[in-house]
Amino acid sequence: MQQKLLVRSLIAAGLVAASVAGYVRAGTPSAAHVNATAAPAVVAAPAATSQLPGFSWIVDKYGPAVVNVSVEGKATAAAAPEMPGLDPNDPFYEFFKRFQGPMPHGRAPMHGQGSGFIVSPDGRILTNAHVVYGAQEVTVKLTDKREFKAKVLGVDRQTDVAVLKIEATNLPTVQLGNSAETKVGEWVLAIGSPFGFENSVTAGIVSAKARALPDENLVPFIQTDVAVNPGNSGGPLFNMKGEVIGINSQIFSETGGYQGLSFAVPVEVAAKVQDQLVAHGKVTRGRMGVTIQNVNQALAESFGLSKPEGALVSSVEKGSPAEKAGIEPGDVIIKFDGKEVADSAQLPARVAEMKPGATARLEIIRKGSTKELSVTVGEMKDSKIASASGAPQEQGRLGVAVRPLNPDEQRQSGVKEGLVVEDASGPAARAGIQTGDVILSVNGTPIRSVDQLRSLVSKAGKQVAILVQREDARIFVPVDLG
Repeated sequence: MQQKLLVRSLIAAGLVAASVAGYVRAGTPSAAHVNATAAPAVVAAPAATSQLPGFSWIVDKYGPAVVNVSVEGKATAAAAPEMPGLDPNDPFYEFFKRFQGPMPHGRAPMHGQGSGFIVSPDGRILTNAHVVYGAQEVTVKLTDKREFKAKVLGVDRQTDVAVLKIEATNLPTVQLGNSAETKVGEWVLAIGSPFGFENSVTAGIVSAKARALPDENLVPFIQTDVAVNPGNSGGPLFNMKGEVIGINSQIFSETGGYQGLSFAVPVEVAAKVQDQLVAHGKVTRGRMGVTIQNVNQALAESFGLSKPEGALVSSVEKGSPAEKAGIEPGDVIIKFDGKEVADSAQLPARVAEMKPGATARLEIIRKGSTKELSVTVGEMKDSKIASASGAPQEQGRLGVAVRPLNPDEQRQSGVKEGLVVEDASGPAARAGIQTGDVILSVNGTPIRSVDQLRSLVSKAGKQVAILVQREDARIFVPVDLG
């Protein structure tokens, strides 16, 4: 391909030269025609008006503070491996499946890796929660090839932030910045270990800010077009000052590889989570108990707003702080604790940052009139409904380990029948079913026992619709059983 491009470039250059020569011959006699012995005139190149930024100084100064994180644990082996981009009916599918080698059965060793960065000279490291969650052993490798066994100080899955600690001193560290000062269009740099290639450097620009992702409404993600691939997770996102403004966390991809949509957790979110994990071993968050949605132009006109802004309250939980504060369905929250709410995605993160018991002032629009309310923020429930006690059942075709709800969980969730998901892999995990979900029905049939679930799934075709309860919401999850 490079050879073809080079050939095309040479041809293009030849065409340009030919057209210029033709112009000289057709026009007035040039100096070259008047005096054949005269040297050809030298035409100066135009001065460069812009220059691409250089990143080498950032890599030299802060690259040593970026680490490789490898984990070992145990995981239930899933079904046959997926072959991205190949249809199972394709004759090459079986070939590549065999080429990859046999898959182990039952409980098998799990190996994974990601990235992280050192934030204190005594060995505190930030990374993603999904890099180390469930790991039995975590190893950190520095750029000077030293390796350390790391202790997981805490994991917060809701923001995808984890804090590690290694026993060392005088370590290189990064400098934390402020993503709020970063503008869309600015250059940013990622350092990490994509596909195991340690300390790889990629660059791009900030594509958007405060991006809300499905089921990730507590994090106002930074969207970039920086090339981020498996293994980059947990690595730092630098601005041009050499400051870390985010933790590379997710990509949007239909193939499993980079497609120009990368998302990073803002460093301010990570820093607050780190402080709570180090101090208390867990993260507490505020909650109001409302369901909200974004305001488009049509809704703005319906609710008498001058422009589409704010968070529209669609429902209020009974007995919640919001109900006690007098918030009603149809209210549009335009300010929270003195800050404007331009978009509904901003509100959950701001409420979550509040300490339970703290009081916040709300400015709302109700039936065209502006009102002020005061709300005492409550404490957010753990997203995991199920407790860790009790032995999970063996996973089957669906790829879930489940058990019946105990009486406490029935009272807490308001569900009398159903099965708690204690682990998800294979088809269920790929469809988005999570630990803590409660499976209520399969293709419309209510689920009352593990045997019934196994029977229904075994008789189902390639697609099955699973109704789950997640916190206070019920959603249908389509699962491709293959």
